[in-house]
Amino acid sequence: MTQTNLLLGVAIAGVAIAATASLLGRKRKEGTNIDGKAIAATIRAEIKDHVAQLQKEKDVTPGLAVVLVGNRPDSATYVRMKKKAAAEVNFHSVDVELDVGVTQEELLQHVEDLNNDPKIHGILVQLPLPKHIDEALVLKRIAVEKDADGFSALNIGNLCLKGGDHPLSVPCTPAGCIELLERSNVDISGKDAVVLGRSNIVGMPVAQLLVHKNATVTVCHSRTKNIEQKVRQADIVVAAIGKADMVKGSWLKPGCVVIDVGINSVDDKTKKRGYRLTGDVAFAEAKPVCSQITPVPGGVGPMTIAMLLKNTLNLARHSSGLTPI
Repeated sequence: MTQTNLLLGVAIAGVAIAATASLLGRKRKEGTNIDGKAIAATIRAEIKDHVAQLQKEKDVTPGLAVVLVGNRPDSATYVRMKKKAAAEVNFHSVDVELDVGVTQEELLQHVEDLNNDPKIHGILVQLPLPKHIDEALVLKRIAVEKDADGFSALNIGNLCLKGGDHPLSVPCTPAGCIELLERSNVDISGKDAVVLGRSNIVGMPVAQLLVHKNATVTVCHSRTKNIEQKVRQADIVVAAIGKADMVKGSWLKPGCVVIDVGINSVDDKTKKRGYRLTGDVAFAEAKPVCSQITPVPGGVGPMTIAMLLKNTLNLARHSSGLTPI
């Protein structure tokens, strides 16, 4: 090697080392928030347009019935929010409010009456129910053609089948998670996804939806070993385990996308209510590591009601022989 080539090689190496040092020293751009409120508002506007079209073409107005038993403040709040959203998109809305002492037989009869009402396309029984009522039995009584929550055995079964019939409705929160990803321009196909939690309400359905989007999915739960290591491999993390701030920033793969389904209250004397809401992911730690993240509140929460409306619209379209939107 000539002296000139040697000096040139040393110079190039020096530039490369300097560039690497600069990159290492540069602070990573903080992840952006996925705005669930804004995305849910967009979906509601789309649903409202579809409702107008359905009314014009088929003279059908989607009808949603919500059954509330007792006077739990949280359940009453959820029902009010659902009623407001239904009115916004011009649904026909029916509220069935029953005393906490209603018998199981009376409740089942109300569900059967709604099953037989042609103006109702979606039925939702607000949970939890009083202890003297068999929740599973009540939910089974809802006709699959009116299963607004998407939890009937037939809908879940079809969700899990490849190449079979499409479910008439899809569990609302899991469907909302997928909408958040897709409307935030996240390419799911081929990605490694980790779902924290295996509940029938969120964990298992969202894992199946991710599989349908061609992700490679790992479901972690209370018996999973080396959970931090598994999470660290994920391009997409869906946290639905119900433990405040469980997932630390150090667990996350740089540039990953985080969907935080958890909503937990923790004591906070600085707040007027004496507590604050937080997710399953330590938000302040995670945001500098990930590329996108849903805040709590304001992330997944608004999507659940939007997906309930979408399910009801699709059930109304199904009753008119139309394909889902």
